[in-house]
Amino acid sequence: MEKALMTTEIREFELYAKGKVRDIYDLKDKLLIIATDRISAFDCVLPDGIPGKGKILAQMSLFWFDFIKDIIPTHLITADLDEYPEELQKYRKVLKDRSMLVKKAKRINVECVVRGYMAGSFWKEYQEKLTSSNEDRDVVLHGVFLPPSLKESDKLPSPAFTPATKADKLHDLNIAFDQMVRIIGRHLANFMRDKSLKIYQAAANYAEQQGIIIADTKFEFGIANGQIILIDEILSPDSSRFWPMKGYKPGKPQENFDKQYVRDFLEKTSWDKKPPAPNLPLEVIKKTKQKYKQAYDKLIRAKLAETK
Repeated sequence: MEKALMTTEIREFELYAKGKVRDIYDLKDKLLIIATDRISAFDCVLPDGIPGKGKILAQMSLFWFDFIKDIIPTHLITADLDEYPEELQKYRKVLKDRSMLVKKAKRINVECVVRGYMAGSFWKEYQEKLTSSNEDRDVVLHGVFLPPSLKESDKLPSPAFTPATKADKLHDLNIAFDQMVRIIGRHLANFMRDKSLKIYQAAANYAEQQGIIIADTKFEFGIANGQIILIDEILSPDSSRFWPMKGYKPGKPQENFDKQYVRDFLEKTSWDKKPPAPNLPLEVIKKTKQKYKQAYDKLIRAKLAETK
């Protein structure tokens, strides 16, 4: 198995930011984003990477950026290495298939989460609300009204927009839409909500044609030259829950093509979800890589093959 790329060193340019997965370099008028093979869970970067994961994330984002280009502009400039600055050409081996040049944008500090199905923390919070209310009426969760009869993995009556903001340096805090309005203003909040729902619906419809359910996902927006654009990665196994339609059955957790497999493994350990995180067994690393590749093959590779 190939070695995981855990960090990068582009000496000619200053490191702009180092995220859980991406290394970002400052090219003055634009940014270079490199998707490494790092993987995080419960807001903690794990000591072991998933070989090739960064390439899958980058290529999926490139596909989706093109897919949604008529809905909203994105920060993508190019992923063609021949169009990169001369100083980067000697790093082609590192940059190939896992990098892109993007516009510099001022990040809007509200994460846009769209949920089509009852899963993850949303399901846990829903159960807690049901237990505490003991009433046969709609459950209100972060401003979203939900019937009291939903089961785990049920499809929601309509996609739910549940924004989140950073409560501290580590954890995201789910908020109601009204709170989002108070933070960034109604016009911007309405725009981000409406675009997020439109992108999700278009992607979910496409994914179903490929045999995949997009249970939920998240988007980030920024402002560049006065224009609101989509930034960061989109619709990847890191930022979304992908379930196979075949075998889908509400009332239980679903088979997945995302990093939920890693979360499930960690939940079974004695780790307290505080750094440092434990090592991943080789079998978990291999299985995770397989799941990411399955997501790519089902959603992207087949479509690209059709166009050739």
